[in-house]
Amino acid sequence: MDQKKETILALVPAIRMIMSAHSLKSGSFVLLDQLNETDPEQITVRLGRTISVFRGEPEKVLKQIELSKEDIGEYVFIEEVGLLGLSSNKSKVEQKLATVRKESRGADLPEPVASPQFRKPLYNRVVAITGGAMGYGEGIARQLFSEGANVVIMDINEKEGARLAGELNERRSPNRAWFVRADVTSLESMENAVYETILEFSGLDVLISNAGVLKAGSIDEMDEGAFDFVTRVNYHGYYNCVKAVVPVMKLQNRFSADNFGDIIQINSKSGLEGSKKNFAYAGSKFAGIGLTHSFAMELITDRIKVNAICPGNFFEGPLWSDPKSGLFVQYLTAGKVTGAKTIEDVKRHYESRVPAGRGCRVEDVVKAIKYVIDQEYETGQAIPVTGGQVMLS
Repeated sequence: MDQKKETILALVPAIRMIMSAHSLKSGSFVLLDQLNETDPEQITVRLGRTISVFRGEPEKVLKQIELSKEDIGEYVFIEEVGLLGLSSNKSKVEQKLATVRKESRGADLPEPVASPQFRKPLYNRVVAITGGAMGYGEGIARQLFSEGANVVIMDINEKEGARLAGELNERRSPNRAWFVRADVTSLESMENAVYETILEFSGLDVLISNAGVLKAGSIDEMDEGAFDFVTRVNYHGYYNCVKAVVPVMKLQNRFSADNFGDIIQINSKSGLEGSKKNFAYAGSKFAGIGLTHSFAMELITDRIKVNAICPGNFFEGPLWSDPKSGLFVQYLTAGKVTGAKTIEDVKRHYESRVPAGRGCRVEDVVKAIKYVIDQEYETGQAIPVTGGQVMLS
């Protein structure tokens, strides 16, 4: 990691927390080489606002900011690094920063107005969702955005991720959605996605590890390559997500005594009970709960909560319903449902196994996500959202 990136990661999330003493803020950090003006006096003139200038090693800068935080406005200029804009209104900050960026992104947007529905626990939080471009991830992103969260859509599907972020931003609300390409199987990719999130929003409060894959098949049918692929995405990918985000959350909490970070894995009911001819997926999800328990025990002293949400079958999403590669097709081909001759036979079989009479929906999962974010005394839990199909004893 280069020195400038290390400096930004050591400073920006901490400054955000120091300046969020009264209410949580978000903002953008603009690198020095992206500014048309690099003279603090000229930037002050262009912005029409006073900016606070700091120089020196990160620890020295943070001590200076802590001592003078009551006198600092919306802008902090760090010599030889760049400009940080902080506000409870992210879109407004974007408009102001656009006057000094080489490319004015969002400068023509109308002044956004906060909605009364934007309140704790989600207002102005920065929430990253891996696998956020489609399926459960997309649904989660849409609902959390509608309640005031700044949403970071992390996915390998650039087309769908950019489309979703653009659609959400058309609402002209105070919060913003943003897409960054992220491959959970690569720690380097996840670390870069977290860094880019810090530049875009100045911090990261919640990571929802949602990216996952499924390959159905019996032990006779499943080859080593398919098994390794499922394990690498669902198990190793979860580790990469946690590894990348923990340093930022620890730093934020160091500078805010009442702040908590949240890491939430979207697991599965298959992480709570075995799944016939689906051992690769179920095994990776069982392992994910083991990681959740262990991470939770380790990280709670740093005020980072780690929980898993275990949804039942999301029949309406592409994972199940895709006509070419969905689970209904896979399970029919694998002969997982005895006597099933059509996709509809497979679907009816799974619907009949849910006591609540329907599949799990995105809103069911979001309610569980909001619960674990809002409370401060629950960590290491695997919460079933299965319509009674799986009940903990």
